[in-house]
Amino acid sequence: MRHRLIALFILAFALSGCVAKSAFDLATAPVRVGAKAIDTTAGVYDRMTVSESERDQKRGREIRRREERYGKLSREYDKARQDCSRGDDDACEDARSIYAEMDAMRASVPYEARD
Repeated sequence: MRHRLIALFILAFALSGCVAKSAFDLATAPVRVGAKAIDTTAGVYDRMTVSESERDQKRGREIRRREERYGKLSREYDKARQDCSRGDDDACEDARSIYAEMDAMRASVPYEARD
């Protein structure tokens, strides 16, 4: 009987923490939902008010990132072609796959005519 009483006491003590935590979570839920709604609204507002110069900067960064990737692929392609010409069959396959990726990227990398 005494073991039951001790177990009941421990169980009641342990559950009181769970109940208190649940009550706290329930009480603070409206505040958390409201804060999330404000963050979402701020994000929409920021997207709607992006200036022309900010859009240009973002586009410029994206173009530079693609150009850098294309340049890296070009160097890898040249190296793979050299290895392929020396008889490395794996390098030939690598060169073909690199060329395919470069071909797919060509449309997205702007071309500037050089004078």
